[in-house]
Amino acid sequence: MGDYVQVVTTTDSEEAAAALARGIVESRTGACVQVVPIRSFYRWDGAVQDDPEWQLQVKTPAGRLDALVAHIQEHHGYDVPEIIATPITGGGDAYLRWLDDATRV
Repeated sequence: MGDYVQVVTTTDSEEAAAALARGIVESRTGACVQVVPIRSFYRWDGAVQDDPEWQLQVKTPAGRLDALVAHIQEHHGYDVPEIIATPITGGGDAYLRWLDDATRV
């Protein structure tokens, strides 16, 4: 087993989140994506925004991170999509092996 990451990004609609999540899994750039409705506050275009968003939490081996980032950038609707990778420092051995298997190309 190698190193693993969880990548977070957000979209502006449930449909966009589902399409992005499905594409990530189909392309094997991520093994699993959870989609969670959230409320985001952020500064954009000189004003504080308050918007509903859908957060995608993607689990993948660290070796697939560059491909995942490229996939998100290519298929995302935002000008500047949030893409944050956090190391996974532990977990169930069987689950982590599954991450490898599900993203093997």
